[in-house]
Amino acid sequence: MTAPVPAPRHILITGATGGIGQALAREYAAPGVRLSLTGRNPKALEDIAVQCRTAGAEVAATALDVRDAASLCDWMTAMDDVLPVDVVIANAGVSNSIGPGGEAETVADVRRLFAVNAEAAAVTLSALAERMRRRGQGRLAVVASLGGWCGMPSSPAYSASKSAAKVYGEAMRAWLTPYGVSVSVISPGFVDSPMSRRYQGDKPLAWDAARAARRIRVGIARGE
Repeated sequence: MTAPVPAPRHILITGATGGIGQALAREYAAPGVRLSLTGRNPKALEDIAVQCRTAGAEVAATALDVRDAASLCDWMTAMDDVLPVDVVIANAGVSNSIGPGGEAETVADVRRLFAVNAEAAAVTLSALAERMRRRGQGRLAVVASLGGWCGMPSSPAYSASKSAAKVYGEAMRAWLTPYGVSVSVISPGFVDSPMSRRYQGDKPLAWDAARAARRIRVGIARGE
């Protein structure tokens, strides 16, 4: 019988100031747990850090832009040097849509979505992958989207960038599973958050962020 995987002691989350990110931080916060959190909004980051410390967790919170790959990798490896990271969740993400009159997305917006949703997600998954592989344990997770399974005409760049994150995670999963490292590709539907509230279309079967965070935590723990 396979030995049970110990409960994670160190969880690292990017995009920790967004709706899902904050809910994930609260979900994991507990005595004996270290949380390494990053997000773009320093005030929101400090607020969620205080909430998690109140729940008993040790929290290291650093505001940074995940598009700065060098700074992101330096921060992640520094956090791993303090205490080996058990769970990495690449959660940072941005959204965009075509205009209300059917106007095209701007080139700047297309580049921004790919920089955050695809490139930064891949960097986040990769930064500690080799360390985890050598340790023979660890869990990586990337928050993709149902939009990554089929292009949404209202959000072409979002759909394509999330599809890239999905496929990268799937390839990482196939590579790392034999080494004892699990990779979970998370594809939420609509989750109530400031980002989803900006979307003007229908949002069927929407979940609240706390419910989504609980489901994500269970899926990562199971290696799904």
